[in-house]
Amino acid sequence: MTSPPAEPDLAPQLRGLRRRGGLTLEAAAARVGMSPAHLSRLETGRRQPSLPMLLALARLYGTTVSDLLGETVPAQQPIVRADRMEPARAGGWTYWQAGGSGRAMQALRLRVPSGPQEGLVRVHPGEEWLHVLDGELRLTLGEAVHVLGPGDSAHFDSLTPHRIAAASSGAVELLFVHTLLQSAPAELCLGG
Repeated sequence: MTSPPAEPDLAPQLRGLRRRGGLTLEAAAARVGMSPAHLSRLETGRRQPSLPMLLALARLYGTTVSDLLGETVPAQQPIVRADRMEPARAGGWTYWQAGGSGRAMQALRLRVPSGPQEGLVRVHPGEEWLHVLDGELRLTLGEAVHVLGPGDSAHFDSLTPHRIAAASSGAVELLFVHTLLQSAPAELCLGG
């Protein structure tokens, strides 16, 4: 017969977080809308908090419910090796994921081929930054058209209607960073 997994011992953790925050029992209880007696019972293990109470306590102490429950998330790898970047192709463009996934920013290296590009103009929440590595890039921001060469960069609000295309006879290579989380690379400039 197997025993159920042990529940995390929240009591000492809750008490420690409150004390590290320099809060009295009364002050912490008032901030989350409970009585000091109820918080005391949570901190001594005589009561278990409900999910809404866990959320309120996590916010108060500047942590997450996952941390309170002792869940561990695998560490994100900060290094992306060039030989492990798999190219993805869409609409003639080639993308390499140049940063870790699941973060607030997405970093890509991309190659935009020369020749006519679809007339898709993108508008979405967030910010974008790009840096031309090789070739010439035509960046349309609203009504303004800019030609950028190697070493040139642009940083703009993604709510500005924008489009990028190769401006030279050859392909253009660039680094591209955006804050539109959860986008497939092909959706960024090609529209998916």
